[in-house]
Amino acid sequence: MGKGWYLAMIKFPCGLFLFLCLLANAQAAVPKPNIVFIMADDLGREDTGFMGGKVIKTPHLDALAAKGSILDAHYVQPVCSPTRAALLTGRYPMRHGLQVGVVRPWAQYGLPLEETTLAEALQRKGYQTAIVGKWHLGHFDPAYLPIKRGFHHQYGHYNGAIDYFTHIRDGGYDWHKDDKVCHDKGYSTHLLALDAVQFIHKNAGKTPFFLYVPFNAVHAPHQVPDHYKEPYLALKGNRKSYAGMLAAMDEAVGKIVTAVEKTGQADNTLFVFSSDNGGPAPGTVTNNGSYRAGKGTVYEGGVRVAAFATWPGTISKGHRIQAPVHVVDWFPTLSRLAGDDLPALGLAPTASDRRLLLPLDGLDIWPVLTAGKPTPHKAILIQTSPSVGAIRMGDWKLVVHHGMMDPGEGASGAVVPKSVELFNLVADPFEQTNMAGAELDRVKTMRMVLNEYQSQAVTPKIRPKAKGFVTPKVWGET
Repeated sequence: MGKGWYLAMIKFPCGLFLFLCLLANAQAAVPKPNIVFIMADDLGREDTGFMGGKVIKTPHLDALAAKGSILDAHYVQPVCSPTRAALLTGRYPMRHGLQVGVVRPWAQYGLPLEETTLAEALQRKGYQTAIVGKWHLGHFDPAYLPIKRGFHHQYGHYNGAIDYFTHIRDGGYDWHKDDKVCHDKGYSTHLLALDAVQFIHKNAGKTPFFLYVPFNAVHAPHQVPDHYKEPYLALKGNRKSYAGMLAAMDEAVGKIVTAVEKTGQADNTLFVFSSDNGGPAPGTVTNNGSYRAGKGTVYEGGVRVAAFATWPGTISKGHRIQAPVHVVDWFPTLSRLAGDDLPALGLAPTASDRRLLLPLDGLDIWPVLTAGKPTPHKAILIQTSPSVGAIRMGDWKLVVHHGMMDPGEGASGAVVPKSVELFNLVADPFEQTNMAGAELDRVKTMRMVLNEYQSQAVTPKIRPKAKGFVTPKVWGET
């Protein structure tokens, strides 16, 4: 602003007032970004082209990732439900009692009702919100279903895994729209893509929207229409169907991106993509590259997943961000992006909801995504449970085993000896060399931080199936 403007403001104070009003209106007119968060289920870290995969073709994901930045150290939880809880609350699952295993079909619990979800936070800022896909955070009572947890629209299933064609789980039907049974027929990945596209066309340009698309692909059972498998007939066993399932999911992502583009919202839409955990059965079904182990473990192959963030003109394209971040970080990051300053005492309560936001574990990673800043975390909790604890601090990762691990649905359990492992993830990203014996002081320091988290953990809610439990005709209905 030049000297002439300054003198005019002094001479004509009413002009200053008018200028400030115009500036305020201009700032208010800046549109809030749409947010599309796509989550794959049980995806191998290196099965997509953008993460280095060569076998399975994922052109739509690759093209979208190329327009943004790959998140090379994006951490999640070892299995499905905990990652979803962490994303939607910005809090580690050990605070929910969801840190062990997954929410089973018969579970009489879910994401605690006192938790404020990301969808609720964005609703408060004027967003239309939708979940199109897998919920997996409790369905035993209507209060735990998505429409009651901040989503204006819901489409998909409640359980962790279903038949992709019949939508049945353990004899009960599991396909719903707006928390009511829905008898749409078809392959689930196709149906989810269609509904997501319809939501975009309904809301694009009218209101900012938050579209959360947690595909059940590529989780078992490994089912896909035959023509998707034809390019992969040389692959062995379930990997053939898995490849076809990933190709179908990639196609679905392409349809979602095209819908955003056709509605003129490409430049005002943030896309985030992540798997919910590492691939199970690495080396036979999935490919986690050289990273150690897979789903159900706290090693890098289980929790350091394929991920990227894309927003043309805002997030630099072609970058590979090495700074470690965690799925809990999306709650504060996206909330602030939507205009919420998240005061220390919590979200301002509304007339209909007097709850305050519980203290977050997530931190705002927007400077990491847009300005190349280092991670804001001094420590990232990977897991704390009765069986295992793991934490990353800087370049170092500590793993403490306590006994039997419960890897969750679709993974095979294993008894591991009580042990302490320490890895330098920069020098040894594949966790081959245990440095615990040579770094006793570092182990002591990191274990103190891990112990503090363990002291805050609530008792895991996981329970065996109740005696006499009868599968309902429709999951989610009493």
